[in-house]
Amino acid sequence: MLQIQNLHKVFNKSTINEKVVFDGLNLKVEKGQFITIIGSNGAGKSTLLNIISGLLPADEGSIKLEGMELTGKPDYRCARHIGHVFQDPSKGVAPNMTILENMSMACNKGKSFNLTWGISKKNISYFKELLAEVNLGLEDKLYNKVGLLSGGQRQALSLIMAVMSKPKLLLLDEHTAALDPKTSERINEITDNIITEHNMTALMVTHNMNHAIKMGNRLFMMDQGKIILDVQGEQKRNLTVNKLLSHFESLNSKDMISDRVLFA
Repeated sequence: MLQIQNLHKVFNKSTINEKVVFDGLNLKVEKGQFITIIGSNGAGKSTLLNIISGLLPADEGSIKLEGMELTGKPDYRCARHIGHVFQDPSKGVAPNMTILENMSMACNKGKSFNLTWGISKKNISYFKELLAEVNLGLEDKLYNKVGLLSGGQRQALSLIMAVMSKPKLLLLDEHTAALDPKTSERINEITDNIITEHNMTALMVTHNMNHAIKMGNRLFMMDQGKIILDVQGEQKRNLTVNKLLSHFESLNSKDMISDRVLFA
């Protein structure tokens, strides 16, 4: 499904602030895999997702999605095949537009268009059905501006919009980090249901070890641009927070250990 070969990325090259993020990263993701990604700050987690989605250019290497080369393509080209949900609940929506207008845009993503109305009345009942499934009362707020919604409601809407066009790949970049614990659990439940129902291939960055263990069928631990742990199947099902923390500490890295507080 997704193949990354010899990925290189350097920020501020040839300056005093040069930062090598990736130096020859290789990765293969099979169709239907839901991968949770953990790691310390600066490990390259979000940068990896942003390069895959075209938001950041790779310096070198190849990224292929179902054999299609994505390297060098701008994000709006990649968006035809990739759904992306960000940490900031406002990034995946247009706050000054209504829920109906936002969903209409998402429904038309990747389609050819001409001079017709952007909102089709025949889609309204379909949109209400999708919104009712998340059980947050959004189906009754179709004509409300998205900026008036809570962070959890906006993130749920972002998720729905990200998968409406049935993308080949879903990227989730700490999409519950800005939410309170109760709302975070609800959004993760919605995430799990959507990915399972559609048998989607997904990469989810998280700072919460419990979420990383509980969700998905494969887990990556990243450090300094490398995948230092890759578990799936029975090995992942037997993981515990203590086992993951032990792996972090075995690296003997002060940066990793000082981040323990983030993995509660």
